[in-house]
Amino acid sequence: MSVYQKLSDARDKFHQLKLQKTGHNKFANYYYFELGDFLIPALQVFRECGLLSVISFGKELAEMKIIDLDKPDEHISVCSPMSSAALKGAHEIQNLGAVETYTRRYLWVAALEIVEHDALDSSKPLTAAPVIPAMEKVILSDKRKSVIIDVSEAIKERFEADDIVGAFEEYSGITDGEEKIELWARLPSHIRSALKKKGSE
Repeated sequence: MSVYQKLSDARDKFHQLKLQKTGHNKFANYYYFELGDFLIPALQVFRECGLLSVISFGKELAEMKIIDLDKPDEHISVCSPMSSAALKGAHEIQNLGAVETYTRRYLWVAALEIVEHDALDSSKPLTAAPVIPAMEKVILSDKRKSVIIDVSEAIKERFEADDIVGAFEEYSGITDGEEKIELWARLPSHIRSALKKKGSE
């Protein structure tokens, strides 16, 4: 059996597991998989299928090698560009740890085809961010307006930490049309452009 067939079998077994999402986006009120939610089950599935994962981090690229334990010379590589983080009040090594944890999670998500919030949990398919007329005004309740303000700040923080995926997840959690207009108006143009680009991918 080839390493590709083993990985296919591992994906099938993994997606038969009943796993609980503990990550919570409190602003948009949806749950997502944290790394700890699926790492141990994923490693167990790999072991059952005769696979081993080895993750390494370079300056520009992170790589997961999925190795066939029966034929160690055969492997599949899953790669991701490296990014950076700027967590408030964190030391440089803490920022590095955050980047590696996020990247490790994304490598596993890619390797096992784990479906994220934008495809599984959203009530509507995601599209590119809308173009909002500059003068359009929206009237929201104070409570919802406060939520939109919080979401806009969360998007900005994610963007400043070079986490465009996280920023887009925050944005996509708001599905009401009027609330989206309010949120869009609170974001600077460079962030709106990045979200549009991400939405069109």
